[in-house]
Amino acid sequence: MKISEGKIVSLTYDLTVDEEGEKELMERATKENPLTFMFGMGMMLPAFEKNLEGLQVNDHYSFTLTPEEAYGEYIQENVIELPKNVFEVDGKFDSERIKEGETLPMMDSNGNRLMGSVLEIKPEIVVMDFNHPLAGETLQFEGEVIDVHEATPEEIAALTQPEGCNCSGCDGSDDESGCGCGCN
Repeated sequence: MKISEGKIVSLTYDLTVDEEGEKELMERATKENPLTFMFGMGMMLPAFEKNLEGLQVNDHYSFTLTPEEAYGEYIQENVIELPKNVFEVDGKFDSERIKEGETLPMMDSNGNRLMGSVLEIKPEIVVMDFNHPLAGETLQFEGEVIDVHEATPEEIAALTQPEGCNCSGCDGSDDESGCGCGCN
């Protein structure tokens, strides 16, 4: 069976980037802990999926994604200084959670959720980076396809129902979880 839209795909990979002339391993998926996703649902980068389309079990792959195909260029304007009081809990700066190198869920003034990395903590401000951690990087993927199969109803339900929903996949049983997935 070939990788195509709607198929469940499991694969191994090594993701490396070029750091000053040397490959640096950023992420690895192994046979024991593979990357598994439904192809064509927008779960992965479009260029990543394009390079996998048509492959089958035991096929090996190696491809490179430019920053434009991956997470975009690094944008200096996405590094901003926020007043320390933004990070206060009960009137005190949250030094337990706000540390250099930590990535934090944040919300912009329009209510959009985004992740930011703490670059520096100064006396009155916190310097945050809202670029994707791999922005500006050329990504090299190498791996093997270890499974391709038709999605089962259970896999489709698990991928399409809201996180935390404990209904039984909208099969007509009662939804007492309040997740709003449409079960009646």
